[in-house]
This record gives sequence, structure tokens and C-alpha cells, in this order.
Amino acid sequence: MSTDLQKTPLHALHLELGARMVPFAGYEMPVQYGAGLMAEHKWCRESAALFDVSHMGQLRLSGDDAAAALETLVPVDVVDLAVGKQRYALFTNPVGGLLDDLMITRREGDLFVIVNAACKDADTTHLITNIGHRCTVIPLPDRALLALQGPKAVAALARLNPGVNALTFMTGGAFVLAGADCFVTRSGYTGEDGFEISVPAAAAEALARALLAEPEVRPAGLGARDTLRLEAGLCLYGHDIDAQTTPVEASLTWAIQKVRRPGGARAGGYPGASVIERQLAGGTLRKRVGLVGLERVPVREGTAIVDASGRKLGHVTSGTLAPTVNQPIAMAYLGAEHAAPQHEVYAEVRGKRVPMRVTSMPFNPTRYYRG
Repeated sequence: MSTDLQKTPLHALHLELGARMVPFAGYEMPVQYGAGLMAEHKWCRESAALFDVSHMGQLRLSGDDAAAALETLVPVDVVDLAVGKQRYALFTNPVGGLLDDLMITRREGDLFVIVNAACKDADTTHLITNIGHRCTVIPLPDRALLALQGPKAVAALARLNPGVNALTFMTGGAFVLAGADCFVTRSGYTGEDGFEISVPAAAAEALARALLAEPEVRPAGLGARDTLRLEAGLCLYGHDIDAQTTPVEASLTWAIQKVRRPGGARAGGYPGASVIERQLAGGTLRKRVGLVGLERVPVREGTAIVDASGRKLGHVTSGTLAPTVNQPIAMAYLGAEHAAPQHEVYAEVRGKRVPMRVTSMPFNPTRYYRG
């Protein structure tokens, strides 16, 4: 393993737990533990899995103008976001492409922002360069991030602080957990109920050990995190969305609130707004869709998707043999004429055409707790 890779505050604990470590976004990260990916995936669906996501970027935006300033970089409603509420957002570029996807939570006195690990340096520069004169951009490298996911996550976390029971999906608050001052949101990237916990780096290992001591909780790595989010139909930046993909092409228009759309009180004013507004009105030539395999052949990222005559239609951006769904699933970008549900296409796998059917997402029903 390269010595150039950064280590999260839980690195020693991962090794103690027998994790297989891999390079990921500049970090040495656990891809799986001894039980293996399949067992970790199923445990998350049935009980509670603990993920180390400390490689993600955490920032604070402070100042009275922070929300309005941030709206100049994202096509979502930040100004009207209430204290304690969280929202999914997108950094766009001048042609409407996606620089990153992120999570924003309004807190008393600031906005708490989480960005993807591979993008965090660029995102921080993007924020400082474009809105640093309107608000204070404060990176938080001294904080770790844990994700506790699964239907029994709330039972385990509530033993450390029963106040977390009051949170609902996409809300957050400050809680003391295992003696540490934490900021907790009821959110995650598995399709399950669960929490993301921002904790001081120095207290992260003690908190992780306290959670792993609960009978419902076992550790899980990047492998299970990927299969879980794919079953939930969630995008992975750099794979399913990138700087050449617009929110409309990516089927992420649900993230653009009415107030930011044409005719809304604060429409436009963000990079690529003219492109995205034109696509909102007139559609796009391609669209992100879900695909289910009609044969039990795994279809991986990069696999070509063709029609019955072999004409290339697109390629798979994420794919797996889904443990919960128990069949091959994938996401791909297809032309609008091939993107309707039930439409059949073919994946080219080792010289063979494997039939697949366009389907709605998520592939597995989500179980977020909305109260």
C-alpha cells in the first residue's frame, strides 16, 4: 500500500478488525472485513452497519449571506432551508455539467456542507474563489465522519443518546455521543434508515468502538456501500454523474425546487442555468435509467449497451449482481427513445448479448424514516 495515501482516524481500528484495505480517493480505505461484502450488505439491510466515511470533505459556511451566496453555485433552494433541515445539492459548471453532488444542512449560525472525497480540494477552492468574499468558508479536516445504516441503527445509536430518536429523514442536530460533541443527520447512502455522524477526529475511534459494542452493529466497507447505494438507485460521482452530465440527463430534476426553476422567485443565477432550464422545458437526448438483467450474468461498469441489431446505445455506469434484489442490476445513459420502462436492450458481456430491461429506480424499496 502506497505511503502517499492518507489514513482516516479509524485506520488502526480497521486493521485490528481485519479489514482488507484499498486505495480510494487518495485514502487507504477498508473495502471489506472478514465476513465479506455479501454478509456486510445483508447485515446492513437487516440490522445496522457502521461505515467509515471520514475521507469525505466537511465544511462550514458562516455569515449572514452564506445561503444566498451558495445559491449562486447550486440550482437548489438554500435560502428557505429551515434550521435543522438537510438538502441534497449539486455544483454545476457553465455548461450545466456536475462538478460534484453534496449535502447541505442549515444549523444555527452556519451551513454544514459534506462533499465527495475526490472533489473536496476542488470544491473548497470553488467555494472560496466564487463566494469567499460573501461568506467565510471553513474546511473541517479535524473531524471524522461515520455512517451508521440499517433498520436497527436507531436502536443502537439511541442507547448512546436517546435524543436521536427525534430526528427524521434529512434532519440533523447536535448530540453528545460517547462523550464527544457530534453533529448527527438522519441520512445516508444505502436506502436504509440511518445516520451520518460528524465527530472530532480524536474521538472517532472511541465512538466507533462504542457503536460496534452494540449487538446490532457490525463494520462494513466500501464494497457493501457501493452495492447498497446501487440498489437504492443513488449516483456515485465520477461514475454515474460527472462534469459532462447535467441534472436533467442524470434524472436528478427532483433536486431542483420550484423556487429555482423558470417562473420561480429565485430562478437561475447559477452556472449553466440556461442549459439546464432549456432541458427542463424540452428534455434531453439521453437519460440515466435503471436496468435489470433477464439472465443471471453480472453486468459491470463500462459494459456496452446495444439494441437488437448490435447498434451501441450507451454504456453501463454502475452494475452489480445485487444481493438483496438477487438479480443483475445496472445504471446507464440511453437515448430518450430507449429509456421508457420495460424497453429491452442488451449488454455485451464477453462476446455475448445479455438481455436487460429498463426499469424504474430504486431497485430495492427505500426505508427512510420520515416520522
